[in-house]
Amino acid sequence: VQLQASGGGLVQAGGSLRLSCAASGRTFSSMALGWFRQAPGKEREFVARIRWNGGGIYYAEYVKGRFTISRDNAKNTVYLQMNSLKAEDTAVYYCGARYSENARYEYWGQGTLVTVSS
Repeated sequence: VQLQASGGGLVQAGGSLRLSCAASGRTFSSMALGWFRQAPGKEREFVARIRWNGGGIYYAEYVKGRFTISRDNAKNTVYLQMNSLKAEDTAVYYCGARYSENARYEYWGQGTLVTVSS
């Protein structure tokens, strides 16, 4: 499975962006997916996750109510809609894929940079 993240960019605080992560491989529709981020000088942190069937959605507290994760298995793509962006959301965002909720993330996209100006 190969993942390609896109959609990052520069946005003002309060603005919105939608990230996409397109996958190759026939197992995408059966995989659990997640978004993570890494800010400069910090460790990678969890943002959101979703099961293979679109259920089991879970968000980190610091994005809950502002971000929405979704997937389109027909397009082999997972999305992250980010609204009400804050300066502290500035980071490189990565998508990850794993075979089940109990497994580790095995596949990662290359990351897409989101910069929020205050």
